[in-house]
Parts: sequence; structure tokens; C-alpha cells
Amino acid sequence: MAAYFSLILVLVTLCSGLVWMADALLLAPKRREKLAMAQAADANISEEIAEKITREPALVETSRSIFPVIAFVLILRSFIYEPFQIPSGSMMPTLLVGDFILVEKFTYGLKDPVWRSQLVDNGKPERGDVAVFKYPVDPKIDYIKRVIGLPGDRIVYRNKQLYIQPACAEGAETCPELQQVPRVSVNQGEFTHNGTPLLRYTEKLGDVSHDILIDPSRPEPLSYYFREGNLPVGEFIVPEGQYLMMGDNRDNSTDSRFWGFVPEENLVGKAVAIWISFEFERSKADFLPSWIPTGVRFERVGGIT
Repeated sequence: MAAYFSLILVLVTLCSGLVWMADALLLAPKRREKLAMAQAADANISEEIAEKITREPALVETSRSIFPVIAFVLILRSFIYEPFQIPSGSMMPTLLVGDFILVEKFTYGLKDPVWRSQLVDNGKPERGDVAVFKYPVDPKIDYIKRVIGLPGDRIVYRNKQLYIQPACAEGAETCPELQQVPRVSVNQGEFTHNGTPLLRYTEKLGDVSHDILIDPSRPEPLSYYFREGNLPVGEFIVPEGQYLMMGDNRDNSTDSRFWGFVPEENLVGKAVAIWISFEFERSKADFLPSWIPTGVRFERVGGIT
């Protein structure tokens, strides 16, 4: 839907701009010329008639009114910030259903809003970023996950524990070893899934500390994991120009463990803030439809880590 909206926004901006420009260059001079001829024939022509002669057609007036607004929205949404709504719980507890977030579009480079070709390359994802990207299996769908693996990294997810071996720097005499990502228990039962209390941990990825959820009742779905060559199940080596993404709700997230890596060209931007958060707790028996919020979570407004 976001891809179609971008296309519609570009088309409306282009059409309204062309109509406004065509009027300014071609039609408006003809109307002024027609007024001058009318005034030459009758010096006492009324203001009402003069206004009628020079009046813009409705299409031109509408285009002139909306073009600056639509152009501003297009530039803002395509190159600076774009709003997104969180539709699922795959990033709990960092992001909840009903969170409305801002995604910084220029962090990973500027792309054109239609073909998504790279215009300016001014940044790369960092480990721990919360990133929005085009789902590799169906690029019309936007996904949001956390960046776990960078190009060249070796990632192991085994027994619900994450291990990372960073890529060996070019020319380095020694390479990093595979290290378990440290995490500290926070609580159990603050969040549940199908009645099971989830384990909450604080995990540290480099300089980024964030919370994750683990479902102790759910076994690892190893048979569904993405297999990379002859590597063991749950082990991945991130190719150049691609990234490995995982949800913070580890046992309730369909991510790179299942469908593979995210190409750099699929990146949309970095999630940087929650600007509003709504609760949706209506049941089917309620009079009001379920999409109408039941409350606002003001305490969630702020930056994302």
C-alpha cells in the first residue's frame, strides 16, 4: 500500500505542477492579451468583466493551490521522514501494536520514491538499528525488524541464544571470534502469548541495549529455518550488500531466520521515534468497530532504541 501511495503522490504532484506551469507559460498570457484587447475596445470595461476574462479555470486554480502542499509532502515523505504504523507484535517489547512511528529516510541513503534507485549514498545500517525495509519475498510489503548481522558477519542462533562473529576487517592480522551476545533477565509474565508468560531480557548489541522476549514453551522451529549452503541449521554468513534482521519478540517473529537476508536496495529507513501510540482493546461484541482506539499510551511517545 505504501508503494502505491508513493506512486499516487508522485503522479498528483507531477500533474498539478504541469497544469500550473502550462497555465503560467501559455494560458495566463493569452488571458492577459484578451483583457488588453477588451480594454482597447472599451476603456470603461468593468472590474467584473475584467475578472471574468482573466479568471483561472477551476483545474488550474486547484492545481495551483495543491501543488506546493503535495510537493512538500512528497519531499518530506520520500527523503526525510515517513510515518508507519506497527501492525504486529513481532518487535515487542520495543514496539507494540498501535504504535505510530517515524522512519528517517535519509539515514541509509536517498532513493527515488518510485523505482527506489539510489540517488545519494550517505550511510549504512549499524548493528542494533531498528530498520524498515521491503520484504524480500514480496517488496510491496514493508517489514520492520532489528539489524543483527552486517555484511560478512557470521551469525548463530542456537537454543534461543544469539552469537555473533563480526566480519574480519580487510588487512587485519587477527579476526574476531564468535561471541555470545550478553543478555540480562528483566522479568517473566509482563507479556504473554496464548497464556504463556514470556521471558524478558535486556540484550546488548555493541553500544545498543534493547529488550527481547522469549517464549519458554515454544521449541525452536529448526525445520523452517533458512538454510545457507552447507552451514548448520541456525547458522548464517551474511553476504556482501545484505543484512540479517530479527524481531525482538524472538519466538513470534518471521524474519531472516526463515526467509534469508535483506538486500541493501530494500532498505527504507531507520525507525527513530514513536510519535503516538493507541490501544486497541475492543472485542467483536463491542458496538464500536475494532479499529477505533480505546486509549492513548502517552508514556510510549519518544525515541526508539
